Amino acid sequence: MPPKRKILSSFVSFDVTYADGTRSSNRRVPYTELGGFDGDEPAKTFIEAQDREISAASGRPRADISSISRTPQKASKE
Repeated sequence: MPPKRKILSSFVSFDVTYADGTRSSNRRVPYTELGGFDGDEPAKTFIEAQDREISAASGRPRADISSISRTPQKASKE
């Protein structure tokens, strides 16, 4: 049986922790927004922009972002 091909995604998932203690999992950020010398720092800016749009639409402001981290990938069974 041939090995499974790894699927390359155009998005990277992040877990976000807010200053009020809430957490948002699997926030998707386009892969093109990341990289370079800044690493994952552009992801925080992108997620903050998403939060501003969401809070404008819902009328409820989000708390400030305390930290972000990449969502751990599932271990392959190979």
